[in-house]
This record gives sequence, structure tokens and C-alpha cells, in this order.
Amino acid sequence: MKTVVVTGCSRGIGLEFVRQLLARGDRVFAGVRKPETASELTALAAAEPEQLTVLPLDVTQAAHRANLAATLGDRGIDLLIANAGVYGPVPDRLGQTDEDGWLETFRVNAIAPRQLVETLLPQLRAGNRPCIALLSSKMGSMGDNGSGGAYIYRSSKAALNAVGVSLARDLADQGILTLVLHPGWVLTDMGGPNAEITVSESVAQMLATLDRASSADNGRFIDIDGSTIPW
Repeated sequence: MKTVVVTGCSRGIGLEFVRQLLARGDRVFAGVRKPETASELTALAAAEPEQLTVLPLDVTQAAHRANLAATLGDRGIDLLIANAGVYGPVPDRLGQTDEDGWLETFRVNAIAPRQLVETLLPQLRAGNRPCIALLSSKMGSMGDNGSGGAYIYRSSKAALNAVGVSLARDLADQGILTLVLHPGWVLTDMGGPNAEITVSESVAQMLATLDRASSADNGRFIDIDGSTIPW
């Protein structure tokens, strides 16, 4: 049984991570901005109160991050899944720069994951083969950008990728792995109706990648099929 922290669990990929982690017997701490509106998540917690703890967690709020750390106490984290993220303002075209929206997207997608890791470092250090999984997107790959546009979302995920590589370098000697994951083009509210895989398939494949991860994967940008994505 692993102790797992997942952020952004109200729906979609985050909620499915919780479902699959519970099904395999892990102890899960699930963060969500507004627990009172996350009915599916709270129903899971009511059914499995010893296995799932739901916490209010706006990842940009220091008090929420500190509350998560206090709730965990001395318990080690074996897996931290930083899933919370936003797409940012749309439309996002040249001549329509939304500076405030861009900065807020950076706060959520790139700055908050680093701050979350900083807050939870004591628990990560106490984990069993601890691993940090940063949920990114192939849209953050400059090598894969063949269509342009989406300046705000692309740049925020590229920044997250840079954070992930630095975490991988800085935490390697403490035995903490950091992986940057692309979940695929998933049938979620963000992915839209033309996406290629279901949420269940995406999460199952990402968990398989995390389960087999080794030091050779530290700092990799990993596609849903396990291949390496160019930065």
C-alpha cells in the first residue's frame, strides 16, 4: 500500500486517479478547491473513510498547502501527483494578450507545483521510493509544436517542464524521482469530444509508468505510451 497525494481531484483525470488508487488499496489524500461541490469525490470518501481523506486545496494558497502538510504530519509520501491545472483564457490569439490571465495560469500550472513540493519535502523524504509526478502536456513541448497558438497554456506547461527537470536534478541525491507526464489527448472537459483515449485508459497507463519508474526515468518527459517527448 502506498501513501499518495493527488491534487485537482474534483473531476476528470484527478478523480480517476483517486478511483484507481483506491481500487488497488492505496491510502489517498485528495486535494480539491471546493470539497463541497465535489460530490463524486466526497461520495468516495464516505464509502472509504479509512482509505481516502479529502482536503480543501487551492494549490496557489500557502495556507491550503500548509494544512495538507499538517494533515499528513509524519506520514511519508510515496507518490505525489501534481494534477491541478488550468487551460487559461480563451481565445488566445495574437493581438489579444490577457496579461492577468497569463500570470494566473503560470501561478497554477508552474509556480504552485514547485511550492507544493517545497511544502511537502519532509513527507517526501520520509516516503518509500518517493516519486513526484507532474502532469504536463505535449503542448508544452517546443519540439512538438507544429500548429502554433495557445501561447498561455503552452508556455505554462513548458515552464512546468523546466521545473520538473530542476526538481529531478536537485532531489536525485535524496532518492526522490521526478517524472513529467503527458496524459494523452483525453476525453475530459479540457480535452474535448474529439480526444483519443478515455480518462480510465489514460490514468491506468500513467500509473503503470509510475509503478515501473526507476532512476533512469528521473527528469524524463514521458508520453502516454512510455516514449520520451522532446522538450
